[in-house]
Amino acid sequence: MSQPLPSTPAPLSAKTVIGWAEYVSLPDFSIENLKAKVDTGARTSALHVENLTKLPGGRVSFEVVHGRRRNLQRTLVEAQALRWANVKSSTGETTKRCFIGTRLRLGPVEKWIEVSLVSREKMLFRMLLGRKALEEDFLVNVSSRGVFAKQRGNA
Repeated sequence: MSQPLPSTPAPLSAKTVIGWAEYVSLPDFSIENLKAKVDTGARTSALHVENLTKLPGGRVSFEVVHGRRRNLQRTLVEAQALRWANVKSSTGETTKRCFIGTRLRLGPVEKWIEVSLVSREKMLFRMLLGRKALEEDFLVNVSSRGVFAKQRGNA
């Protein structure tokens, strides 16, 4: 009796090439052109939020902060918390974070991802895309950034 073959990843030609930094959209939150750092060293993705509040029914509300200027645009969001888990930061500090699910749009790819909600106030990029968000769909060209912004003429 033959055993089933293990699933094989999509061929490289089927993957979308992105740079080390890209502009992404989060359609479920009506957020467009959010600057994100692609981080293949991070397992999970992270989104900078402020005023995270637990709500009844396992929901949370929070403000997504766009950019780093003084007059920051904010988007108030309410979402279902998928889980709360300990996450170790790049500095080695472990904190309990809320994870939510949302759609991510990057170039021609739209997919559902999990994102941890955290303060990235001191970071240059308000969003970090980790391996779980990148797997199966993207290849990272570390010599490039804003691949799709350049195609739209926004870089």
